[in-house]
Amino acid sequence: MWRFIPKLPRFMCALWTLSRAKKHHRGSTGYYLQLAAQRYPQRIFLKTQTATYTYTEFNQWVNRLAQALMRYGIKRQECVGLMFQNSAEQLAWAFAINKIGAVAGMLNPKQHGDVLAHSIAVIKPKLIIAADEFYEVLRPYAELAPQAFTGQPKNGDVNLAELTPTTPCDNPDITATITLGENCYYVLTSGTTGLPKAAAMTHLRWYKAGVGFGRMTLALTERDTLYSTLPLSHNTALSIALSATVITGSCLAIAERFSASLFWQEVQHFNATCFVYVGELCRYLLQQPTHPDDGRNTIRAVIGNGLRPELWDEFQQRFNIPAVYELYGASEGNAGFVNAFNLKCTVGFSPMTYAIVRFDHDNETPLRDAHGRLQKVKKGEVGLLLTQVSPKAPFDGYTNNPQANQEKLFQNVFKKGDCWFNTGDLVLHQGFRHIAFIDRVGDTFRWKSENVATTEVEAYVSRFHDVLEAVVYGVKVPNAEGRAGMVSLVLNHGREFNPQAFYQYIRDKLPDYALPRFVRLRSAHELTSTFKVMKAQLKQESFSLSQITDPLYVLIDEQQGYQPLTNSLYQAIKAGHVSLR
Repeated sequence: MWRFIPKLPRFMCALWTLSRAKKHHRGSTGYYLQLAAQRYPQRIFLKTQTATYTYTEFNQWVNRLAQALMRYGIKRQECVGLMFQNSAEQLAWAFAINKIGAVAGMLNPKQHGDVLAHSIAVIKPKLIIAADEFYEVLRPYAELAPQAFTGQPKNGDVNLAELTPTTPCDNPDITATITLGENCYYVLTSGTTGLPKAAAMTHLRWYKAGVGFGRMTLALTERDTLYSTLPLSHNTALSIALSATVITGSCLAIAERFSASLFWQEVQHFNATCFVYVGELCRYLLQQPTHPDDGRNTIRAVIGNGLRPELWDEFQQRFNIPAVYELYGASEGNAGFVNAFNLKCTVGFSPMTYAIVRFDHDNETPLRDAHGRLQKVKKGEVGLLLTQVSPKAPFDGYTNNPQANQEKLFQNVFKKGDCWFNTGDLVLHQGFRHIAFIDRVGDTFRWKSENVATTEVEAYVSRFHDVLEAVVYGVKVPNAEGRAGMVSLVLNHGREFNPQAFYQYIRDKLPDYALPRFVRLRSAHELTSTFKVMKAQLKQESFSLSQITDPLYVLIDEQQGYQPLTNSLYQAIKAGHVSLR
């Protein structure tokens, strides 16, 4: 415990700052950028592969773009959509939009077709600004909003270049009137279980993230460069890396996209001292061939979410990373957790009010007592995480989706009139106000009257030498209670599936009830921009031979192990003539 004492003054100062921030206070992403430019004019703010910008240079660029938006007619709290790969230009437009009190709608550059049309309809932009490479992608949706491209304008497009001053501009007057409670971004959720929703991010939450993650946790200074390969259309990069940098006056380095093979070369190129991660990024780095220089880097700390416990030590030791600050939060959530004390296998603590309550896995609903109130779990138990909605922790919710907002809120939880946000996540109560993430509700399933956490099964399956990726989910089986486990596998290049060897491996690692009853082999999984697998389609297709052309295996006989799921076996399972034990 003694090693935590030197950090306490910094923690207490940050917590005091966080407690004083109120929705009606002046502040915005653009305001804090120009404040940093005033305080540290010649400090490097942003590095890309092709350019470097000081705080002054970048702020002046943003001011010119803000003038163009005002001349076009964008008003306060109107939405302007942005569609870019990671770039300095994308960040400049986002800040410019915020400087005039408007909202940046961060469109996902991987979206297309009906999903993109849905996202545009949800954020209702008055204008869409995009890189030239997305011209053909966006053209079918020109009727939904006017479009402006950063290169040579096409016929009918908005020409923002004509509206942009060529000389330095003062900070817009309107920036000083914006309050922390106003919206700054609409961030599209990953859509792993359905069409994306637009989560509203306020300047208050962005500011608190900068203080909590940049100042309190990472303790960034002018000597630090925080490296991010994650998409700036996602909150981990947009509202953690970016806010942490601006609030502390440090430097942000961005890559256009993540590359496991080039990652450490780019760390060296930027002289990065920290980076942000998601769990799959860490796994991809570990899958790279080992190198004598793996541990010879400039990284002193990393921050992110989703690093699995079974990979924690290997990742930290192989790459010689002194501090891993795992965190927990959601785009639409009202509280966050962070492992600020650099402990192992925890998402840390939260200064906000939260509760972990008992959960009925069969009906996927929290358990209530005789009075209709929810019941808190004890230390060492797993339950559903709720965070209290209050003036200090408001629920910003989804834009243009009141039904989804209402479904996320529980009323009269512990007493009449209280309100709590349902995170939809199962967590372990570790004590000392610390929690560990276990699984998403709907991912954990019951089989043989036991709860099966998909993350736990994936952790063991992924370590089988032939497996590159593993996704576990529960599927309904006729004439059986609960859901049987099914795993979708992507094998390492050149490997063939050995059903007997695979069965022998996982039989020794997992209890009987957690063994996947079905195995599906795929060439690749469809991923979100932050490397999450799109599970909805996999769950829908289940083990249906009429919908799946991939090889399928089933576990019926423990002596035989996995065997191909033939049509005759499939029909026998459907008819109830063959049962899965």
